[in-house]
Amino acid sequence: MDKREIEELREKVGCAALLEKGGWKVDVKESTRRAIKYRRDSNIIIVIHQGRGWFDPLSPAKGDVFSLAVHLGADGFVAACDRVADVVGFVPSSPAWQRPARPKALTSIVERWRSRFRPRPGSTAWRYLTAERALPADIVKQAVTSDLLREGPQGSMWAAHTDSAGALTGWEERGPAWRGFATDGGKELFRLGSEECERICITEAAIDAMSLAAIEVLRPDTLYISTGGGWSPATDEAIRRLAKRANVCLVAATDNNRQGDVYADRVRAIAADASARYARLRPCAGDWNEDLTA
Repeated sequence: MDKREIEELREKVGCAALLEKGGWKVDVKESTRRAIKYRRDSNIIIVIHQGRGWFDPLSPAKGDVFSLAVHLGADGFVAACDRVADVVGFVPSSPAWQRPARPKALTSIVERWRSRFRPRPGSTAWRYLTAERALPADIVKQAVTSDLLREGPQGSMWAAHTDSAGALTGWEERGPAWRGFATDGGKELFRLGSEECERICITEAAIDAMSLAAIEVLRPDTLYISTGGGWSPATDEAIRRLAKRANVCLVAATDNNRQGDVYADRVRAIAADASARYARLRPCAGDWNEDLTA
């Protein structure tokens, strides 16, 4: 197979087709339009770049459809080409939440944030957080007062990510049938509580951070933060900056699963580098919102 044939094959077969053909299933709850999470047993693959790229969040493995074939068991590049060729013509199903992107001119992150109303009792986002997600009204009110929440479209809520200076970098988007992150925004940290707190609980989602705050009755010594379901270089640097403050204890309050343990190990390493205290706080169920709703 020459280079031209290889490139044609790469164009014809996306990573999603290879995974679905192999029995992998989309985790709708943990997916976004730009990053679709596939699971098979305890294994995870994230498909990115409109299906042309992938990575394993639990290892350094990543690449294109051919390296994915090798990762899935093909013995070398020739075998990978054969496996990919076998999938030509297979069309993977689209997740139910996925809708065509509509190109439009975007205003700035700050302008888009300011154009949205704050949640208030009875609003769609307020009902989503207090009814469907079981967050106490006082926790939601605290987040609103701290200018951390906005009303998103179609009953969703936006939860702000900020940098160490308090500047908005983006927001997590969560709703009854939607999960994503601000287009053109950057993940850093959702922060509920005072930046001066010595105890810092690190969760994977803003709703989990607020859920843990509710379970702990919003401890005054604690800053509840969220990485937004990822671990960007800006997130890593922000946590390292917090770890350098005096008397800090980093609490890995990540999910009770393999990915949560991987993130907890990263928190442990950051604490060790900064000579900070470290603790692991694990939810009984999969995440803190599941604990709260239970």
